[in-house]
Amino acid sequence: MSTSSSPPAAPVPPPISRWFGLDIHKEYLTAVAVNAEMTVTFTANKISWAQFQSWARKLFTLSDSIVIEMTTNTWEVYDFLKPLCHSVIVVHPPTISGMMPHNAKTDKHDATQLAQLHAAGLLAKDAVWIPPAHVRELRTLIANRYKVVRMASVAKNRLHNVLHRHHLELPTGKGTSQPFSPKQKEYWLSLPNLSATEKIEVEMNWDTITFATAQKAKIEDLLKQMAAKDEAALLLQQIPGIGIVVAMTILGAIGDIARFKNPTKLVGYAGLGAKVTASGGKSVGGRITKAGRKDLRHVMVEAASHAIRCHPRWKREFARLEPRLGKNKAKVAIARRMLIMVWHLLSKAEATTRLTRHKSRPA
Repeated sequence: MSTSSSPPAAPVPPPISRWFGLDIHKEYLTAVAVNAEMTVTFTANKISWAQFQSWARKLFTLSDSIVIEMTTNTWEVYDFLKPLCHSVIVVHPPTISGMMPHNAKTDKHDATQLAQLHAAGLLAKDAVWIPPAHVRELRTLIANRYKVVRMASVAKNRLHNVLHRHHLELPTGKGTSQPFSPKQKEYWLSLPNLSATEKIEVEMNWDTITFATAQKAKIEDLLKQMAAKDEAALLLQQIPGIGIVVAMTILGAIGDIARFKNPTKLVGYAGLGAKVTASGGKSVGGRITKAGRKDLRHVMVEAASHAIRCHPRWKREFARLEPRLGKNKAKVAIARRMLIMVWHLLSKAEATTRLTRHKSRPA
């Protein structure tokens, strides 16, 4: 009779003996370490990024725990440090700013405060969730799409300003419902009575729109390919108002739905929850918090706007809420309810996936 041996247990890391705070900048970082008594035991000033990897390999051990603040290249630093030490946590600067006295502001001082707060155990609850590589890539793609959309919007506004200065109208007639489509190039480049400077301005802004539109199309083509292979994206598109771009933005912002124990947590993460002022047994609700992920909040409001125009259920709900709340608040209320639907759909799908994996394991 054959017996199956269980896999060897993972080695237990040694206890933490040093807590490091890293103050990261564009060209260098400063590191400070403290021990359990909060005494500074190590300081390194202005380690350049060219030196960083060899320096880190020599310095860190499995008894070191590191804290870094969220900044431009945080994930690359995190990925490199993770196998070299006991643990790495990432914190969001606004979250911890109230814990850090501002009587001095130097790189060494900031790194020391980070290390001491970490050693005291005050930062673990505020640590940022570390998204896996595929979520980071999706977030980057969504952010780049937003940038080119914004770029095109700014250029279009500048072209509108040229028309206003010269009391000119947008193109009229057949095929002019989209004044910035390629068919309207001749109209824009032949505007009358423009100075040489204004002509260059029009040409530059037209070129910007053309470039941004092409980049947006590239990004959206890739998003379509990714969405076609993602069951969660296909699931979200069943909700009225949610298309491919909105679905992928939601998935990028949320990451792992298991992070949110209930829909209220997800609503708060999106900043769509109402502020509550409570005192003396009285509780008063206010505006939405607008804290958390702006991209998630914006696309949910965008989805709600589309849903109340196109779907009978949300049309009725909006008509019921608008007289009492007003147009904008009613739209936000629907966005919040749609996000709750998102939580239930993704949570149910995640639970089903876990159950399937469990059943497929050999006994």
